[in-house]
Amino acid sequence: MDPDTLTVDPALIDALRADLTAAQFTVDGVEDLLGPMAAAALHREEPLPALRATGTASDPRAALVRTFVLGADVDASAVAAALPTLGLDGAARLGLVDAAGADSHDPVHARVDLRPYQAADGAGQVDWWIASDLGELATGGALRTDHVLGVGGASTTLAQVTVRDHRARTLDLGTGCGIQALHASRHSDRVVATDISTRALDFARFNAALAGTTLDLRAGSMLEPVAGEVFDLVVSNPPFVITPRGRDDVPQYEYRDGGRTGDAIVRELITGVGGVLAPGGVAQLLGNWEVRRGDDWHERVGAWLDESGLDGWVVQREIQDPAQYAETWIRDGGTSPDRDPVGWRERYGAWLDDFAQRDVEGIGFGIVVLHRPVDDRPRLRRLEEITGTVRQPLGPVISAALAAHDRQATLDDDALSALHLRVAPDVTEERYLRPGDTDPQIVLLRQGGGFGRTVQVGTALAGFVGACDGELSVGQIVGALGALLGVGAQAVAADVLPEVRGLLADGLLLT
Repeated sequence: MDPDTLTVDPALIDALRADLTAAQFTVDGVEDLLGPMAAAALHREEPLPALRATGTASDPRAALVRTFVLGADVDASAVAAALPTLGLDGAARLGLVDAAGADSHDPVHARVDLRPYQAADGAGQVDWWIASDLGELATGGALRTDHVLGVGGASTTLAQVTVRDHRARTLDLGTGCGIQALHASRHSDRVVATDISTRALDFARFNAALAGTTLDLRAGSMLEPVAGEVFDLVVSNPPFVITPRGRDDVPQYEYRDGGRTGDAIVRELITGVGGVLAPGGVAQLLGNWEVRRGDDWHERVGAWLDESGLDGWVVQREIQDPAQYAETWIRDGGTSPDRDPVGWRERYGAWLDDFAQRDVEGIGFGIVVLHRPVDDRPRLRRLEEITGTVRQPLGPVISAALAAHDRQATLDDDALSALHLRVAPDVTEERYLRPGDTDPQIVLLRQGGGFGRTVQVGTALAGFVGACDGELSVGQIVGALGALLGVGAQAVAADVLPEVRGLLADGLLLT
């Protein structure tokens, strides 16, 4: 057996699943074993408290954590006791551990990272186990260039923002360990997952089997493996990291480097994904984009949306300067100034040189949502910056916003006036008055969930929203306000209705 290959044997996979379940090797179970201090340290990639917490414990979870999460050598007897159904031989045959020696005290060493995964998306909570390559925490060194990443912060973000209504065909482009495809399998009739890395596809196949599902896995770059096909949902956490090209001293990692200069791979995806998107289909991806001297990020990314010919919505969540960006991704590859000071300086300089030659002043990170209208006439073009706290999962919020936009595309003012609207239950109103005043200087509508939007409203709109309890129609409320304010219904409608459309799109008002 190839030392880098995971084996998918149904009987052995069933045995592994049974053992992990019996051992309570879950997110909650591991945190209960470690205690709050060691669990928090492990989330920060600090293993020592977890090593101490599991060093003398006889609990089977301790052996599993030390072996598959911390990468420590563990006595064969302890690992065998934690996997009584699978056994050491079965674990070795699956490719999870090195073959054990004859003696029960011989050390067993993990060949993969295997840990519990728990998350909530728009379809509810999931509890799986995810296998990937051992990370820097376990190996103590830089990552191999064909490293298969486990579930990181970006993966979790994408899973939580993805729409989760039923889809016939879903594509996970650049699947890695398969986490987005697994999420999609719960609400899709068929999931196709692609990756340029055959090692990544091996891990995705193993993880799907362990989760009890099957994926259509295909090797290839970008959209090549699905040319000529169409999908109702495309999701991608692509290799978007902006890495210097043509430098022998800068490693290129398959899981994060797309082989393009600058942010070209994100542009390529945004402008090209429409070729595989069915009418009514949605594409969602994460990405980086360069902010160059004298330019605005809205202009650069907005031009890509225009070129795509699709509805487009981009939310920039963060922006870093070139130095911050370089430090983040050099460390991500396992190089640090204390471990490899020469390599650190060389790579740091290469990143700064690369950005300088394109006059890059900042690098944005965010979420891209694309939608193919049924009639092929794009009407949504929205680019905004939201850097504050949001309430996940955002998938239902995004799905509702797209649906509201579709409804409003054919909703004239007469039809809007016939609707009976309600204020969303998470919306509160704040009023700011000067001492002694009877009328507020500022009125804010604040959204408690979703993107947590705050909207400043005028007198007429505040009165309108205050009357939206589902009893009166929009037209009736507008007429009453016109009489109350002494300006007439037509003037109130001209002032209020465009804002009402925005509140509907953002979920502050509901039909």
